[in-house]
Amino acid sequence: MKRTVLSAAAAVAVLASTFASPVFAADQDKQFFEGVQGEWSGAGEVVAGKYKGTKFNCNFTGSSHAQKVGMALDGSCRVGMFTQVMSARFEKNGKTYSGTFLDGAEGKGLNVTSGNVTGDKAVFGLHRAQLRGAMLARLADPETMNVTISVRVNEEMVPVIGMSLKRVDMTAVGAIAKN
Repeated sequence: MKRTVLSAAAAVAVLASTFASPVFAADQDKQFFEGVQGEWSGAGEVVAGKYKGTKFNCNFTGSSHAQKVGMALDGSCRVGMFTQVMSARFEKNGKTYSGTFLDGAEGKGLNVTSGNVTGDKAVFGLHRAQLRGAMLARLADPETMNVTISVRVNEEMVPVIGMSLKRVDMTAVGAIAKN
């Protein structure tokens, strides 16, 4: 009995170290980013702040890096007659992420200063001067991506922008192809 318990414990330890390894984490992250590839379109709304209640529509192209773990979203959002070009780039550096939202904190955008991918969602830390925030991207299913941008107010994260995007291309996701 003692030998069986030790063998089971050793097997669990080996499996735990395998799944916790950086290689497995990179594969899991890469899988998420591959799910974001393709054309996306959908509506969003400013849910807090000066422009609360403003509705907009966005179109994005998602792509993943060929040699690195990361992704890019490029496109635009429209409010009435006005269109704003949008872009975000994330790349894994060691155990976290870095990148830019729009043209980064040096321009009119934000820097991506951290990140984590878990299953069907990715959370990226955003920073510009005294502003700290986060972007959450969640693949609700292969055809739906929800994005929330929140900012830190005192010690609380407050959602500011929310959008729901639908896949509008014929990109195959995993082993299931869209007809």
